[in-house]
Amino acid sequence: MDYETVKPAPSVRCHRPDRILTVPRLTVPPSRVPPSIVPPHPSPPMGQRDPRLDAYIAKAAPFAQPILTHIRDVVHEGCPDVVETMKWSSPFFDYAGSPLCAMSAFKEHCRFGFWKGRLVLGDEALGDEETEGGWARVASVKELPPKRKLLAFVKKAAALNADGVKVVRPRKAAKGELAVPDDLATALRQRKHAKARAAFDAFSPSHRREYVEWITEAKTDATRQKRLEQTLAQLAEGKSRHWKYQQA
Repeated sequence: MDYETVKPAPSVRCHRPDRILTVPRLTVPPSRVPPSIVPPHPSPPMGQRDPRLDAYIAKAAPFAQPILTHIRDVVHEGCPDVVETMKWSSPFFDYAGSPLCAMSAFKEHCRFGFWKGRLVLGDEALGDEETEGGWARVASVKELPPKRKLLAFVKKAAALNADGVKVVRPRKAAKGELAVPDDLATALRQRKHAKARAAFDAFSPSHRREYVEWITEAKTDATRQKRLEQTLAQLAEGKSRHWKYQQA
């Protein structure tokens, strides 16, 4: 035990005021130190938040903002080390070097899904309003699973990523030869559309198919004509069907 010497306080009566008292030095155990002077423990590692997601949510429709915010908070709670990013112009959440889940907002609904959807959701992956990996049309937070259930899905998805589980996606069957519709073929032969023809011929079969399918899937003649005109305009500028997403 340490000792220190102190002089008695003036208020303490002593037969010999000049006598030096020796008293034990008291050390307060760390566990009894008031919280105000105990150094805080370092915060646990947290995931990375991307300011681009803040901007994405702020620009979303008013109905979508609470949905996106709720999903974001639940994902971070279920997987604290998740990393936010943007892919294909949509918010993504990555963990352990692989995509964990993604969300997106549209004019009247939101979409949320897991990258390894069927492995995460199991039987929950089947339903009228659900895609294989999640929920295709969400118009309010109430249309999502309860928070506890959604948290369980996030934790399961994180565990799959941590274990390095890969999803083997079946290869798509080879598509047959591309048949260019008559109206598009006729337009491309015209001299004024020479640039569009050059771009169309230079595109890969998949890019040409995107335009052809877009035109032929029109439900009305007016819609088809409008799509044909837009196709020719974009081709003249050397743009693919989904050029906006490729730029993002």
